[in-house]
Amino acid sequence: MSGNVTPQEQDPAWKHCLMFKNGHLVELKCVYCGKIFNVDGIHRIKEHLAGQKGNVATCLRVQPDVQLQMLEILNGIAVNKIKKENLAEEILCYDDLGNNYCGVNTEIDLLPMHDVLDNDTDDDVYGNTEVEVSKKDDIMKNGRVRKPLDAVALNSNEVSHMVHMGVGRFFLDVGLSMNAVNSAYFKPMVDAIASQGEGAIGPSYHDLRSWILKSLVHEVRKDVDQCSVSWGRTGCSILVNEWNSRKGKTFVNFFAYCPEGTTFLRSADISNVIDSSNAIYELMRETVDKVGLKNVVQVVTSSEDRYVIAGKRLIDTYPSVAWAPCAAHCIDLMLEDIGKLPKVKKILDQAKSISRYIYNNISVLNMMRQYTFGFDLVDLGVTRSSTDFMTLKRMVNIQHRLHSMFTSEDWKDSPYSKKPEGIAVLEYITNLLFWSECASITRLVDPLLRLSRIVGSEKRPAMGFVFAGIYRAKETIMKELVAKEEYLVYWKIIDCRWEQLQWHPLHAAGFYFNPRFYYSLRGDVCLPIRSLVYDCIEKMVVDHNIQDKIMKEIASYHGCVGDFGRNMAIRARDTLLPTEWWQAYGGACPNLTRFAIRVLSQTCSLIKLSKIIFEEMHERKNCLEQQRLSDLVLVQYNMSLNQMAPYDKQQENLDPISYENIDLVQDWVMDKDSCSNGSGNADWMAVDPPLGDAMLLGQLVDDIEALGAGFDDYENFTE
Repeated sequence: MSGNVTPQEQDPAWKHCLMFKNGHLVELKCVYCGKIFNVDGIHRIKEHLAGQKGNVATCLRVQPDVQLQMLEILNGIAVNKIKKENLAEEILCYDDLGNNYCGVNTEIDLLPMHDVLDNDTDDDVYGNTEVEVSKKDDIMKNGRVRKPLDAVALNSNEVSHMVHMGVGRFFLDVGLSMNAVNSAYFKPMVDAIASQGEGAIGPSYHDLRSWILKSLVHEVRKDVDQCSVSWGRTGCSILVNEWNSRKGKTFVNFFAYCPEGTTFLRSADISNVIDSSNAIYELMRETVDKVGLKNVVQVVTSSEDRYVIAGKRLIDTYPSVAWAPCAAHCIDLMLEDIGKLPKVKKILDQAKSISRYIYNNISVLNMMRQYTFGFDLVDLGVTRSSTDFMTLKRMVNIQHRLHSMFTSEDWKDSPYSKKPEGIAVLEYITNLLFWSECASITRLVDPLLRLSRIVGSEKRPAMGFVFAGIYRAKETIMKELVAKEEYLVYWKIIDCRWEQLQWHPLHAAGFYFNPRFYYSLRGDVCLPIRSLVYDCIEKMVVDHNIQDKIMKEIASYHGCVGDFGRNMAIRARDTLLPTEWWQAYGGACPNLTRFAIRVLSQTCSLIKLSKIIFEEMHERKNCLEQQRLSDLVLVQYNMSLNQMAPYDKQQENLDPISYENIDLVQDWVMDKDSCSNGSGNADWMAVDPPLGDAMLLGQLVDDIEALGAGFDDYENFTE
């Protein structure tokens, strides 16, 4: 956005927003939080600043005096509107002699002021409002009397305040995590209570553990049954997650993934056999039998030795089932290894020193959030390594805003600018070489971060994209560094961590059956991949007759024959998901289509799910209570799985300094020297909240779209 336009209107609200040209559009931006409005939205700006909910979001950073001014303006507008309406009524209801023959009730209700504002403000401070309501208006005028404010029912702000305080007391009393408000079920709960009015009665302890739990068990089992119906068509992946409790116990949880959703299957306590690959194998075998061998395409585990041994033994027992380590974990290990390279570590350490300084000084943190329109430096990933590189990229994106802040008069007038720590940060911020190296590292790891999001997506099965993602990562590194001795350092890290998946038949088949990628292959690159696809067919398809039919039909796919060659099909390669493309255009090759859909419907990674406390389920107790706890865990896990948000929305507006996120960001926000007892710089109540709007960082690029097409460098696959 550019082209600051000076508004001509005299409305006081114009002082609190900026007008920008965005292409052919003209938009307004709140100067306090950066929220964007259309040019005809000056009234919405007023509602935004006044905290009037319903049409727009409330500005959380507006000054109290400005908020009061906007409320008075809105009250004045409402009064004028009612005056006009009543004047029209008078014209209709009074005869030529002034007699009222309609009997119309002409009382006017004033809009109440915001309940949280200070009432001691001088009346003459805001003389430029659109309409001023004088005390004379409270007296009888034209036969109408205004109702006093104390006769008006509680306004929406007062009600919201009462609700919020009530929820807060409950959360803090029982020790609930504040992240619980992000649950998909929180707002429906509040709405359900509100819909019942004042007579609503909450459930009792026995209600919750009896008929309510029973109803939820039936709901969840119905959802699980719906998913399991699709296993015969798409197949499913068994995911094996290990979790260590605070009491030192180790549990292994089993999930079934398919495009319809992920379902929790079972949990087992392996604390006493934690090092036994035999015990893990038996649990995996039992789970495969329970789901049905014909439904299982692969089993995904961690890459620890005991799981590798158990996985290989499982595929010996069931040759039609594939085993693979978690792709997300492999990618995270790549990022971790890259972060340890001396040049990269040096830049990360310097960036972390900037971040730690900002997040441990209230005035500097508030100033930063003001200059970045509420954006934080720290961008939370799902692991420490991804957080490191995502944050480095965020810093590069807001580099110019940081530079503006640290070279502004605000900074120069700040006492922090005179201190050694502030001077050191300023040197980094104004160092062009530092930013050049930050940008270079960001370009090197960005394809791996993109691939990390793809394999962690709950929205799209990742099997058709991982092979291409690794190719793109190596290609980007080679183009960035040019010199072979430099880019091979990174390639060796990738190949070492990707060794077990580099030529995995299932991953190669996923790449091969993705029409977007297959039809862009050039040269001899396709030959070794095609051989791996044949391995996959022989492994997954037990019936030799079906194998032969698939091999006959695959020629049509190779040659782009029949429906595969239609112009619609060619255009749809880039617009449909691979499974959707096969369903639409693979009708003439039914056996090949069924096989391709089963391959492309699989995930590559274990799920990231908040830990659910269920240790009690594995302890000896009353058998009836044991059953209840088992059903409770079933409900908790599957409800959590159903509400899992897309990766790009999971971290929206999370505060990086909150204790829930500290394990991921402690290197970026923790400064042990600044939190000593008695520090005068530790008033958390003075910190502005993060309110960044993703639009301000530019349009987001779809990770799969960014993979592009064209695969002709054999070295990127084999080196």
